[in-house]
Amino acid sequence: QVQVVESGGGLVQAGGSLRLSCTASGGTFSSYVMGWFRQAPGKEREFVALISWRGGSTYYADSVKGRFTISRDNAKNTVYLQMNRLKPEDTAVYYCAAGLDISTHHADFGSWGRGTQVTVSS
Repeated sequence: QVQVVESGGGLVQAGGSLRLSCTASGGTFSSYVMGWFRQAPGKEREFVALISWRGGSTYYADSVKGRFTISRDNAKNTVYLQMNRLKPEDTAVYYCAAGLDISTHHADFGSWGRGTQVTVSS
């Protein structure tokens, strides 16, 4: 089963940008759809973005549409999340996940990273 590791989180001011990366190993990367989820303190884990196996289709939560962009490089076994115009409400631990089919439900993803903290100050 594929393993994934996130990187790129940090502290940024509102209106700023960050790019998260997630590198996979131990599996055939192009066999997986890749998703980003986030979880804020006291809240449930929520869907952020998803990209299909070869990157031809992308899906976003309404709350990030137009600000975040998901992309992947199958040659590098890496998926990215470019986050622009960040808001304090984007503060959360961001998780990368690998799944076998298109879904926005976290239960449908079998491989998860440990997460990376994103903090947006006002």
